[in-house]
Amino acid sequence: MNFDFLGKSKYALALSGILVLASIVAMVTVGLRPGIDFTSGIQLVIFYAPETELPNDAVRAHVGEVLAAAGAPTAPFYVQALTGDRDGTPVPGKMITVQTTDDAVMDRLQEAFTRPPAGSGIPAPLRTAGGAPDVSVTRIEPMVTREIRDRAWQAILIALAAMLVYIAWRFRLRYGVAAVVALIHDVVITLGVFAVARLELNLPVIAGLLTVVGYSLNATIIIFDRVRENVRTARKASLAENINRAINQTLTRTINTGVTTLIPILILFVFGGAPLRGLTVAMLMGVVVGTWSSIFVSNPVVYGWTLAAERLRARRR
Repeated sequence: MNFDFLGKSKYALALSGILVLASIVAMVTVGLRPGIDFTSGIQLVIFYAPETELPNDAVRAHVGEVLAAAGAPTAPFYVQALTGDRDGTPVPGKMITVQTTDDAVMDRLQEAFTRPPAGSGIPAPLRTAGGAPDVSVTRIEPMVTREIRDRAWQAILIALAAMLVYIAWRFRLRYGVAAVVALIHDVVITLGVFAVARLELNLPVIAGLLTVVGYSLNATIIIFDRVRENVRTARKASLAENINRAINQTLTRTINTGVTTLIPILILFVFGGAPLRGLTVAMLMGVVVGTWSSIFVSNPVVYGWTLAAERLRARRR
C-alpha cells in the first residue's frame, strides 16, 4: 500500500481545525461540567432492600425539596442508579452527588436520606450487619478541590513538557513540537465532547486524559522512528516520500493496535455503568482522535516546519 497521506493532509488539517474550534466554542459557551472532585460538595451512596423499587425521578424530587428547604434550590446535583452485592444478593442503590460549599446543606441531605421522614416516598436504607444504615458519605471541602484541580492541571502540563523534552532529545525539536501539537489537539477535542455531552469531568477522567496523551504519543513516536530510518536509508527520496512511506509501513500496526484497544474500552463503556462513563469516553476518544492525529496532524507539522527551515536557510545564502 502506498497511499499519499501527506498529500491529503490539508483536508485532514482543515477537519481537525474545525473540530478544535468547535470544541473550544463548546467549552466557552456550554461549559465543562466539573465533578465533585473540582467543585466541593457531598456524595451519598445508599443501598436499599432487594425488593425496593425507587425511580430516579422520585429521588431527584426529594433532593430538590431538601435543597429548597435548606435555601439552596439551585445547587447542581445528579442521581445515578447502582447495583451492589450483599452476601451474593444484588441490592439496588443510588449515588447522589450535590455540588455545594454549605455544610448545613450537606447535613440536611445526609439526614434526609439516612433517616428519611415519613411521607417522603423514600424508603429507609438497608442495614449493615452491625445495624447501621448502609450509607456511604463523602464530603469534599473547597480547599481540597482547589488543590486537586491545581494538581490535575499541573500533572497534564508537566506531562506535556516532559514529552516535548524527551522527543526533542530523542529526535529533533520539530518532532517534539509536532507531537505536543497533536496531544493538545486530542485533549481539546476530547474536552469538547465532554462539554457537548454534558459528561462529568472528575479525577478518573483526568486519568483517562493522561492515558489519551500516552496512547497518542506512542503511535506518533512509532511513525517518527520509521521516518528517521527512511531518511537515513533513502537519502535520495524527498521528506514527503519518506513520511508517506513511514505511515504506510506502520499503518497495519496502527490499525491493529487501535482495534484491539477499542474492544475492551467498548465493553467497559457498555457494561461499566454510569460511574465509569466519563473514563471510558475519554479513553474511547483518545484511541480514535489519537490515531487520527498521529497520522494527519503531527506529520504535516514536521513536514511544514522542515520546508520553512529550508526556505529560511536558502534566503540566508
